Amino acid sequence: MTEKTGCVWLIGAGCGSADLITVRGLELLRQCDVVVYDDLIDSALLSEAPREAKRIYMGKRCGKHSAPQEEISHVLVEEARAGRKVARLKGGDPYVFGRGGEEAQALRAAGIPYEEVPGISSAIAIPAAAGIPVTHRGVSRSLHIITGHTAADGLPENIEHLAALEGTLVFLMGLSHLEQIAGSLLEAGKAPDTPAAVISGGNAAHPMTVRATLGTIAQRAREADVRPPAVIVVGGTAAMDLSGTVEKPLAGVRAGLTGTDEMAARLRSALEPLGARTWHVERAEVQELPVEIAPAELFRDRRWLVFTSANGVETFFRRLRRERVDLRRLAGCRFAVIGASTGAALERHGILPDLCPPAYTSESLAAALAERVAAGEDVVLLRAREGTPQLPELLRQQGIPVRDVPIYTVRTDMETAGEVLETLDYLAFSSAGGVERYFAVHGAVPEKTVCVCIGAVTAGALKARYEKPFLTASSISAEGIANTILEHWTLRGGKTPMP
Repeated sequence: MTEKTGCVWLIGAGCGSADLITVRGLELLRQCDVVVYDDLIDSALLSEAPREAKRIYMGKRCGKHSAPQEEISHVLVEEARAGRKVARLKGGDPYVFGRGGEEAQALRAAGIPYEEVPGISSAIAIPAAAGIPVTHRGVSRSLHIITGHTAADGLPENIEHLAALEGTLVFLMGLSHLEQIAGSLLEAGKAPDTPAAVISGGNAAHPMTVRATLGTIAQRAREADVRPPAVIVVGGTAAMDLSGTVEKPLAGVRAGLTGTDEMAARLRSALEPLGARTWHVERAEVQELPVEIAPAELFRDRRWLVFTSANGVETFFRRLRRERVDLRRLAGCRFAVIGASTGAALERHGILPDLCPPAYTSESLAAALAERVAAGEDVVLLRAREGTPQLPELLRQQGIPVRDVPIYTVRTDMETAGEVLETLDYLAFSSAGGVERYFAVHGAVPEKTVCVCIGAVTAGALKARYEKPFLTASSISAEGIANTILEHWTLRGGKTPMP
């Protein structure tokens, strides 16, 4: 008996931040067994896939060539044949110069069930983000989307017909042929003073908008050093600027995030409402470790269970659910945490911490436990394998029996960051381990980027690897990092900062 064939969802992720994906696309992404993705999607979307889902990168980074279309289609077919639900995540809309149609044909030929989920096309979204409507009453009553990439010289065959149109012309993937495109439109009769614009936006590493006329746009874009991917707009609406007027104090700020998906999500929630754009440049994956101690051994009276991170809390309770442990067996235990976020994670499982020290440090936690742990009680640390030995050493110095149980480890997803790293204004470190992993992968901090550490321990790890001044958050939380960036950015007058 053969296994049941899976299916493939061709999902348009839209252009720009993760929340521009459709509700339907997000719903399917959260159900997938495999997510196949490439460049120009917000990396935050990867954290929306189930933790156990396989993630397959098929794009182009660090000088690597993008995967051939045949290889991508082969991966989709083989993953679905293995019985998996595959989310094929594509920037913009899959069927607007996204080769989604080719993938659909390959899936149909292989007998694989599939569904296309539309996204917001870059032909519309990128100009809109720059304040350019592609249609507008009295200015443009039609829209024409053309690829500038397929022909050897980047020019469509019917350039004379396009030049005669009064609507908006949008060229995708045509930046390297901008001079030929503009010149051919002029030769075909398009007026030299026709408004034109070139926009590199969305998740592009070097965002920029250049407005000019058809006669000058190629030179102006070359002088401004616009880099691909970029959208070319020709027509009356290219002269318009309907950019949003809601004021956000961190508008224009580009922040790099490090750490796990959970931590990155908290940082996004704190930074993006203020207007900052964020990129997950060191994505840490939490991997549960086999634990020698059985859950039943933990559940006895006069024992403290200590968590130093929300990851430890989630890993612990995920194991209890998997082993169908009745939480009432925890009744005799006491719980200690470091930090409000760890305490909040514990509360989400219906348990209020018995102890949370006033300062979120190993020294403060050890001192607080020394006052609370009674004779005959012991302490079990449930934390990362990479945890500092300082906490158990401090407890043992106080004569407290300690068992240090590593329940998870953290590893870095190597397919993160890319060229966007060089454009960051700020780089947020949320743990000492994140500092070590970042330097192991990227080697150095870009020259103009200001580092921000969540607390003293993280700052100590960064100081050992980084000689320049950096910032330490006012409180050990995502909100503390956001407030520190806001204060620094405001102090610098909203300009690319130097510490």
